[in-house]
Amino acid sequence: MPSREDILAFVADNPGRAGKREIARHFGIIGGARIHLKKMLKDLSEEGFLEKRNKKMIRPGDMPPVFVASLVARDRDGELLGVPVDWDAEAGDPPKILILTGKTKATQPGVGDRALIRLSEAETGEEATHAARVIKVLEKRQGAILGILRKRDGDRPPYLEPIDRKQRELDVDPGDLKEADDGDLVSVQVTRSGRYGHPLAAIVERFGAMKSEKAISEIALQSHNIPHVFPASVEAQAEAAVPVEKLGKREDWRKIPLITIDPPDAKDHDDAVFAEPDEDPQNKGGHIAYVAIADVAYYVTPGSPMDREASLRGNSVYFPDRVIPMLPERISNQLCSLREKEDKPALAVRMVFDKSGRKISHTFHRVLMRSAAKLSYIQAQKAMDGVADEKAEPLVEGVLKPLWAAYEVLKRGRQDREPLDLDLPERKIKLKEDGTVDHVYVPDRLDAHKLIEEFMIQANVSAAETLEKQKTALLYRVHDASTPEKLEALKDFLGTLNMKLPSSGGLRPSAFNTILSRVKDTPHAHLVNEVVLRSQAQAEYAPQNIGHFGLNLRRYAHFTSPIRRYADLLVHRGLISALGLGKDGLPDGIESKLDVIGAEISAAERRAMLAERDTIDRLIALWMSDQIGATFQGRVAGVVKSGLFVRLQDTGADGFVPASTIGLDYYRYDEGSHALIGDKTGETYQLGDQVEVRLVDAAPFAGSLTFELISHGRIGGKQIRKADPKARRGPPKGGRTKTSPAKHRRRRSS
Repeated sequence: MPSREDILAFVADNPGRAGKREIARHFGIIGGARIHLKKMLKDLSEEGFLEKRNKKMIRPGDMPPVFVASLVARDRDGELLGVPVDWDAEAGDPPKILILTGKTKATQPGVGDRALIRLSEAETGEEATHAARVIKVLEKRQGAILGILRKRDGDRPPYLEPIDRKQRELDVDPGDLKEADDGDLVSVQVTRSGRYGHPLAAIVERFGAMKSEKAISEIALQSHNIPHVFPASVEAQAEAAVPVEKLGKREDWRKIPLITIDPPDAKDHDDAVFAEPDEDPQNKGGHIAYVAIADVAYYVTPGSPMDREASLRGNSVYFPDRVIPMLPERISNQLCSLREKEDKPALAVRMVFDKSGRKISHTFHRVLMRSAAKLSYIQAQKAMDGVADEKAEPLVEGVLKPLWAAYEVLKRGRQDREPLDLDLPERKIKLKEDGTVDHVYVPDRLDAHKLIEEFMIQANVSAAETLEKQKTALLYRVHDASTPEKLEALKDFLGTLNMKLPSSGGLRPSAFNTILSRVKDTPHAHLVNEVVLRSQAQAEYAPQNIGHFGLNLRRYAHFTSPIRRYADLLVHRGLISALGLGKDGLPDGIESKLDVIGAEISAAERRAMLAERDTIDRLIALWMSDQIGATFQGRVAGVVKSGLFVRLQDTGADGFVPASTIGLDYYRYDEGSHALIGDKTGETYQLGDQVEVRLVDAAPFAGSLTFELISHGRIGGKQIRKADPKARRGPPKGGRTKTSPAKHRRRRSS
């Protein structure tokens, strides 16, 4: 018989492959001696030296040759790191595994994925203890389910009302409620089957009563799997960071009166601006624009814990009453934020424009700056309108007027460029002190907003041009032209309004703008803007440049918001490397990883947009839940086979009208005209039509409102005379209409 040490050594050399049969074969154990081997293995297991997994023996803490790993981060070189999914916490922290990807899509996972991997003998680098190759990327496993705990009378167990209406209700284990009460928001995990095979869930976490924005935004965080708790290593790095106190090799820009112009409640300030007339006699009427951006690259170095977490988050997420930041608050709100009257490190660009708004030249500088003032958009605008407050008054002549003069020049360049000019104002929510909705409004779009937007666009263009010229790797912000299928659908729709796009040749944004200008200030304006928006592609990040269609720019990269966007941080590092501005630039080998990084942060951006939209939908549904039966004026904002999406005129709240509740006719969906048309009557409800509706149901947790139509549609282009709504309409038999999530509101980010 082999000794205990011999057996342990063999298992160590063959983790996950050494079962009783393999051990016996290796040591030549036959016949009755197998009984002694079985007892020896049992003793080793009971003493904690071995454990059995899938009929094979391994040492505690060892990994089998093939197993499932969660991909949790990237190392300082941008390589993926994973940890075993099935890991015994008593064995200590899970080992970090360097993930070696293949060439096919099935073997190219990203952060957040799960993959089947095989241990490899390849070098691991400094941050991993093992290396493994991807065999297959696995589908995401069903995680915790979010919902509202509902208690029943008598001995019946409580149940979960899922937030996602596509999921069914679940009985909850009454012995594992974690102090949750009726109406609390909780997450549960299905643990076992109860009586008669019904699934039984246990509460994983209790979030409290559903009353405020914070509780409702928690739904979005959980349902979209958005990271929102910083690991201890990230917080420790942030706390250890120290402010820049000495100028060093930086240029001193502290005497330039740069100012920040942001929303009044902004806590982090990425950008500061200043402008002045160009005194060069060769550039009469020209201006010089300065844009200084927070130097996040100084604090967040490649491969550090903060960098990995920022890459995982991709961007900050903005809810009505709080922000889930990409970086810890000590970095985003304190050290990096360009706070007034404080010395701050920045990466800045100086741009020279001629009188027509054409950029003549630009240069990048790593500087130390000092913001002269922090103004809100409204403050700055009022000052330029002649109503300056005490803070803005000293800045009018020396700072604000030169800024506005430069903007007038840049505006000429924008007009010549003719970017896509959609007019689709976005709703905002004003909250009360307790976190509930006060009112919904559409903010005015001021020249102050447009000024900052244009300065940022020009700075972003300059960054892309510099990196391209220096042949430095970068992620472009790209926006593709519309697909032929979407263009054909748009042309069909415009045909119903006796308008058309050019039938041949490559379309530019100016072609869409011609259509938009024709319908401006007409009843069709909102309708046409909506349909043109839906015909557009979605902007994303990619190392391959295809230009930015919406902005009508040949090259474009995000540079101006590194506090809240990881793409901008990469561009900063690229500029530092390309221009020799420091040692904290791009890491070696980043070029081969940009495709994957671009896809990951594009997905994170879409995830954030969905979470923000869902939170607004839920807040509004909660706010309107006590207005059942009230009537409202609205506009048809979407048409599908199953009904109409309606946006209310006063609040911008969105809801659904099921087709089964519209009149007494059968309504067919006409895709070309974006309309529902009655078979017998020809009565038509089209995208953009003004309607009157009654609220029949509000489902706050699903973020949905259900309406019924009171007003009639149109026949032959004419509005049908209004009749008694109760004689014609009403909820279907059996009570309220079935709710449908108001998921139609779209947004595109440039």
